[in-house]
Amino acid sequence: MRLAISKNLLSPLQPGFLRAVLFTLACSTLTPVSSSSAAETIVTKAPMAFLYEPATETILFAKAPDNPFAPGSLAKVMTAATVFQLLKDGDMQLDQLCKVSEHAWRTGGAPSRRSTMFAAIKSEIAVVDLLKGLLVHNANDAAIVLAECVDGSEEAFAERMTTLAQTIGMKNSLFANPTGYDDKPSRTTVFDQAKLAEFVIENHPELYQLFSLPEFTWNKIFQRNKNPLLGEIRNLDGLGGGSDPNEGFSGLGSVDRNGRRVIAAVAGLTSDKHRLQTLKEVFSGAWEFFSVQTIYSAGDVVVEGRVFGGVESTVPLISEKDIDVLLARGDTLEYRIRVVYQGPLEAPVKHGTPAGELRVIGKNGIVYRTPLVAGGAVARGGLFNRAMDGVQELLFGWIG
Repeated sequence: MRLAISKNLLSPLQPGFLRAVLFTLACSTLTPVSSSSAAETIVTKAPMAFLYEPATETILFAKAPDNPFAPGSLAKVMTAATVFQLLKDGDMQLDQLCKVSEHAWRTGGAPSRRSTMFAAIKSEIAVVDLLKGLLVHNANDAAIVLAECVDGSEEAFAERMTTLAQTIGMKNSLFANPTGYDDKPSRTTVFDQAKLAEFVIENHPELYQLFSLPEFTWNKIFQRNKNPLLGEIRNLDGLGGGSDPNEGFSGLGSVDRNGRRVIAAVAGLTSDKHRLQTLKEVFSGAWEFFSVQTIYSAGDVVVEGRVFGGVESTVPLISEKDIDVLLARGDTLEYRIRVVYQGPLEAPVKHGTPAGELRVIGKNGIVYRTPLVAGGAVARGGLFNRAMDGVQELLFGWIG
């Protein structure tokens, strides 16, 4: 049986406040306490927006996070991530040479009259230079050459992109090509884009720096970085933007300011100017309306978990790290804490055994979750202990 232990939490948190609130056991959906006024928080007219703080795994803002949209050139971030992963796994090398096919040249190069690095037909280009062309020039020829170099065709590489997306938690994304061309539109969400940014930043920090290169010269043609967000948003250091003729402009960015990194994704905007303004508003909200608060320190007892067949009937559940959550500064915005674990835990229970998770729930759903472990050990009891626990489960269940 899954037990859900919940309590209401009013921000800001005061020292000792959490310890004074009684836990209540429930299996139903939590009901928030009513509030007389709305707390200050981010407001945006963007149809879709998502703001995330990866260090504490906190969702700061979410508006239609799972609504699909066509990413346009934003698909190239997924193309880059796919190549990054191949490099990390040893399946590609930065100095590996890739040949520019006629298809890549015609479809993504100079004849296409689209963003290009002006790769010469039948030339061979190192992977590192193709990545620079992809991320600095937003080059479609670079995207196609990389795809063909890896899998022989755009279609096969797009399947690889989608597979990686699913692996890293982008459950609502499907990629049709490495360029983002709308003849075969890809689909993604702002939630999935934030997951992608987190994956790239955490797993490929050195290659992530390619996103912020100011310029790149190839084939004797100098081009500045075409990311429409770089230099426009303070401390933004990467990712990109896209557009679709039917679904508007989208953007994905990451800002590292005063030692705190946040990731934002927006979509469905009416112009590049609207996209930039919206991202500025969303990013600024992370510092204007939120602050880090420690709701439990490492080793603090969060709740007592029930134990079946042990010499003790309960074991403390703890977090092995400080539980730091970005919470709204306004004193009328409510959060709820829910502890969920599979119980009862069957003895013997070892110290450190994974035992469930703590969730912080805001008005937009779960904003933070972290695992809990057994904070003590419980030895297996004798026949009498197990018999009595069996009787309790039969007559009363394990709730309460």
